[in-house]
Amino acid sequence: MAKRLLSCAASDMAGMDRAALLQAIANSEGRVLACETIGTVQPMLGDVTNAEFAASQGADLLLLNLFDVRRPQINALPPCAPEDTVRVLKKLTGRPVGVNLEPVNRPSEVDGDPLWALSEGRRATVENAVRAADMGVDFLLLTGNPGIGVSNDAITDTLRAFRDAVGGRVVLCAGKMHAAGVPSEGGTHILTEADVDAFLDAGADVILLPAPGTVPGITTEYARGLIERAHARNKLAMTAVGTSQEGADTDTIRRIALACKMAGADIHHLGDAGYAGMALPENIFAYSVAIRGVRHTYHRMAQSVNR
Repeated sequence: MAKRLLSCAASDMAGMDRAALLQAIANSEGRVLACETIGTVQPMLGDVTNAEFAASQGADLLLLNLFDVRRPQINALPPCAPEDTVRVLKKLTGRPVGVNLEPVNRPSEVDGDPLWALSEGRRATVENAVRAADMGVDFLLLTGNPGIGVSNDAITDTLRAFRDAVGGRVVLCAGKMHAAGVPSEGGTHILTEADVDAFLDAGADVILLPAPGTVPGITTEYARGLIERAHARNKLAMTAVGTSQEGADTDTIRRIALACKMAGADIHHLGDAGYAGMALPENIFAYSVAIRGVRHTYHRMAQSVNR
């Protein structure tokens, strides 16, 4: 039987293809933590990347937000060729790395924050997906940042194209953490059973949905229904904290973590908005302990990337 991801060393994860990574996550039974980081902001520790910091606190998977695959930038990363950016980060952290790409088929219906302004290298195009796969990315997440205007229809259409272009090379994740600039897809309309079915039919390996308690109307029961729908198709689910609550107090984080566990999450996501660039480190640790205890948390934190 394949190893559980939470028990894997860096060398185990480096040797995984798409199918092996998915199986290792499934085998972990809801004890995989994914942390989103931004590389274009000032790192919290100055000369250490936010991704390295998140990994040191227990993150199993690293997700790069605002990462432009045409002009890759991760502040505090050692000098390297642009096309080697992801591979160098994987070497430093010993973790699988993913990238957010944003499918936009119409202008945003709301005013967006300039911080999230969409560059060409962040758009969910087939060219960018292939470029990301060539850079060594392990998984792609089709989602939307605040105010961008990403609809579920656009995600579905893009999934079909990505399945044909890179579906055999990378894990395809899809969903939204919030309305992402489409007010008509807010609250319980962020993701419906019909959306889950459409994403799965189009090639999604992992369905992403808001964590209970992070978006109005998203309860544990509601999330559980959507997750069970994905599980019925032998696919995985990722609950996401993408509403800046990754910067809340640790008690709130623990409550969200247990709600996600009860809902059936395979992967637990923490966003990048502690201050700016990653979740608060104490919340990464607290979330990890809540879903898998201190033994697995310290094991992940202590294990050398040279193993």
